[in-house]
Amino acid sequence: MDAPGKIIDVQLAADLKVLEGDGYLLVSDVLNAHERIMLAQELEPWLAATPRCQGDFYGWRTTRVGGLLSKAPMVQRLALDRRMLAIAEALLAPACDCIQLNLTQAARLHPGERAQAPHRDEEMWPGATDGRQRLINVMWAVSDFTEENGATRIWPGSHRARLDRGAELSEGVAATMRAGSACVFLGSTTHAAGANRSPAPRTGVIVSYCLGWLKTYENQFLAYPRATARCFPADLQRLIGYRMHRPNLGGWEGRDPLEYLEGSDAPGAHIDALTPDIAAQLESWYKKAERAADPAEDG
Repeated sequence: MDAPGKIIDVQLAADLKVLEGDGYLLVSDVLNAHERIMLAQELEPWLAATPRCQGDFYGWRTTRVGGLLSKAPMVQRLALDRRMLAIAEALLAPACDCIQLNLTQAARLHPGERAQAPHRDEEMWPGATDGRQRLINVMWAVSDFTEENGATRIWPGSHRARLDRGAELSEGVAATMRAGSACVFLGSTTHAAGANRSPAPRTGVIVSYCLGWLKTYENQFLAYPRATARCFPADLQRLIGYRMHRPNLGGWEGRDPLEYLEGSDAPGAHIDALTPDIAAQLESWYKKAERAADPAEDG
């Protein structure tokens, strides 16, 4: 019998192959019936109380709600999903010390909402056209996603070409899926929300991950200040940015931000947070400098 780790590795390899080829991946029925119901119930009060968006990008007949980790705790389950995290880390980790949560957002397309203009989410960062992945998106279906109700449209293979703002909607494919399923797509993949021509709203939750050194789309520290974040699981605290990104990025008083979450306000020593290769290089440099300063050591 194969070990669990080997099974996960085989699944990850298959997922990455599809993503690298098509730019997106559909994963059916990730959530069970209880999880689907809980997610919808937790989101509903926030979606009902939030005014509709204003703008050609966000939509005029669309409702969006952010900061979902505390508003709808089921979204913590989505953000920490093992399969999605494995994909994000495999594609992003080569370009950073650790990945981070970029965004959680509920998006409800109301009847009559027009199709969104084709775009790529990596556009938010200047210079994001060098072929390296900066962002992985996961669209979770809270309700069924259909062609009629505005399922996310994807342009397969678009991640290998320059962004074409004149892309025809007919050339995209609708990421149709049952509630509880997920559509994973690269930040470099052209996509857009479809038009909702149905009599009912279409609801999804976007969870995205990005390189740990980028400025995130959603300010995680305003969304989840200390009093809120200290109640999260440790893995989630680190994912939203309460961690050091080596070398020495994102610290608090020169120390790991987790100390801040634990309630420490006392001043303390700044402590290096270096990658192993940088630490080794510094050690080697100082040893060389010491030998040069004291030639007798070489004798």
